Amino acid sequence: TPSPTGSFELVDRIANPTWYTKGKVVGPGRANPLGTRWLGLSLKGYGIHGTNNPASIGHDLSHGCIRMRNRDVEELFGMVAIGDEVELYGERTPEVAAIFGEVSTAQAQTRAGQ
Repeated sequence: TPSPTGSFELVDRIANPTWYTKGKVVGPGRANPLGTRWLGLSLKGYGIHGTNNPASIGHDLSHGCIRMRNRDVEELFGMVAIGDEVELYGERTPEVAAIFGEVSTAQAQTRAGQ
């Protein structure tokens, strides 16, 4: 499922979260797909979290949440507070593309003649 786009508020900060799904409960630890941190967004059910499978990052394997390496989400966790605004974009802006040394969505479309 694609991640939602738009402006959201950070409504939850949980270290070592528990994962609840379809009658199943996975407590904190290596088996937990949420990893070591959960940052809940104002859109119910969506958030930014770690992972127990770093190879899955960047692939459409979730229900729309933002997955990060545990060490990265732990760093972010220490930098944000409940009430902070979170902007999610459906494409790479030129600024984000520059950070990762990649071409932005607009640049790719220009190169493709779109």
